[in-house]
Amino acid sequence: MERTAPPHETAAPTPAGAPVSDLSGLLDGVPRQRGPRETAVAGVREPVPAAGPPLRRIRPWRLLPSPKGTPFTFGYAIVLCLTSLISAYADPALVHALLQGSSTDVTHLVRTPELVLIGSALWVAGGVTSPFAIAFVLVLTALERRIGGVRTAGVFLLGHVPATLATEVPVGLAVLAGHLPATSLHRLDYGVSFGVAAGIGALAGLLPPWLRLPLLTGFGWMLLQDLLAFTDPMTNWGHVIALGIGIATWPVVRRWYATRRGPAGG
Repeated sequence: MERTAPPHETAAPTPAGAPVSDLSGLLDGVPRQRGPRETAVAGVREPVPAAGPPLRRIRPWRLLPSPKGTPFTFGYAIVLCLTSLISAYADPALVHALLQGSSTDVTHLVRTPELVLIGSALWVAGGVTSPFAIAFVLVLTALERRIGGVRTAGVFLLGHVPATLATEVPVGLAVLAGHLPATSLHRLDYGVSFGVAAGIGALAGLLPPWLRLPLLTGFGWMLLQDLLAFTDPMTNWGHVIALGIGIATWPVVRRWYATRRGPAGG
């Protein structure tokens, strides 16, 4: 005789297309949690946990300026390359006249301060292979990618102008007091090193500690060595002053960096 299962033994209907592996859980009375694939088969969609943030690929070319990514640094670097070529291959008398006319010595600062403060920053002392020329490209590129071109130019000028004035004004006062000869009023003073020093100080505030400490320690040690050598104390002190100015901008550049990244940290 055919046996009819009692109500408590009646198996629940299996949805069409359900996998056979689900039957054991249903017959045992223990619901089994379905995976994403099984849920989709049953016609129910559940959110799949999002994957973690992708690891950033190492892109060495971002260390160098580009017309689109860092227009300020790229354009400035082109100008410095051109003036370095002039300095290397033009007639020496012409080069001397150009450098003398761009020098931020005391005489020119008294007569045409705006002109020489800009003109002196168009030359690289030592050419494009000098340490400060290389630092210019790497530091300003990294800084511009973080805070933008206009703000990077502001940091550069903030180091270049005050540090120049802080080193030349004492020279003028020393000449007036008779401690230096009158020829000191016409000494050549040009280059981008003060602006680069300020850029190094500002950039350090945006780096993680494991990069910030070696950068400041290495650059600070180089400046200390220059001061101890005492070959050009006014310029060397200018580098220290400019570095301090860059470090003083940390609260501002960090706010700029956070604003540029946006609330999502992008």
